[in-house]
Amino acid sequence: MAYTSDQPRTSVTLPSDTEIVIERTLQAPPAVVWSAWDSADHLGKWWGPDGFTMTTKSFDFRPGGQWRYVMHGPDGTDYPNLITYLEIDEPNRIVYKLGGDVESEPVNFVTEVEFIVLDDLRTKVTMHMSFPDKEARDFVIREYNAAEGGKQHLANLEAYVNRLDHGREQHEPVVVARVFDAPRSLVWKAWTRQEHLARWFGPKQVELSHCSLDLRVGGMMHYCMVGLGCEEHWGRWIFREISEPDRLVFVVSFADRQGNPARAFFDERWPLEMLTTVTFSEHAGKGKGTLVTMESEPINATDEERGVFYAGRESMRGGWGGTFDKLASFLANNKM
Repeated sequence: MAYTSDQPRTSVTLPSDTEIVIERTLQAPPAVVWSAWDSADHLGKWWGPDGFTMTTKSFDFRPGGQWRYVMHGPDGTDYPNLITYLEIDEPNRIVYKLGGDVESEPVNFVTEVEFIVLDDLRTKVTMHMSFPDKEARDFVIREYNAAEGGKQHLANLEAYVNRLDHGREQHEPVVVARVFDAPRSLVWKAWTRQEHLARWFGPKQVELSHCSLDLRVGGMMHYCMVGLGCEEHWGRWIFREISEPDRLVFVVSFADRQGNPARAFFDERWPLEMLTTVTFSEHAGKGKGTLVTMESEPINATDEERGVFYAGRESMRGGWGGTFDKLASFLANNKM
């Protein structure tokens, strides 16, 4: 059986009752790909499915060494994990065992990771997971959504090594993720129907007095946010990519009443344009649901504007956190 992701470079296959194989061709040099695996600092910036973060307790990268860490799910669930490294053959192969500790998650399998050089700029990564029996394999697929999680895992690896390769690690996008207790098709509708957006979009204690949506590449969402003091702040999205039901990409700007981009009311040094990517994926963890991940970064910005943007990272996360609270309430209380 095979699962193919929306990215044709990724596949998940089940060659036998006790195996899962995940493959992806990364657009990155082999040395850069290997470097993402050999330190806790690098691993902590990409390891795991979408929306997960991680805390390393201890890390010893050598045959017989162990990596003890906790995965933090976007729904707040913690997953203690233990990896024991069985073989390290730089730059070709890593073999490790996951599990085998009473304090870790109830899974136990061996993974062989192969790094195959295709050329100077492309590396094929294959993760071959072997389980003690069919029940153990089926358990991680059923309880942890391992097939979808595996695809997200290697996609996150590629995104990270691309930043490393282009020297952009120090400027990671602002990321906000949340798991919603609703099917992905309904969450997509909430983001792509004007009548729905008008009822939930915007930070807490803010409502939209105007919302128009032209959902097409090059189209615009134009809106006006009204706060408690009745002040009006206009904004706009210009759509660059619409891939139902997986992904929206748009350029965000403050705006005037006519929809022209405008400087932020709170700081003239705020970037005029921000590239925002919103992805919708099945939650690869307990409880299922739909994981929505928002990433934002400045574009066409000066060094000063970029500095102001990243200095406001926590404020942005707070604003989007309140917006996601409103979306969760909307999904729970409205039929679509």
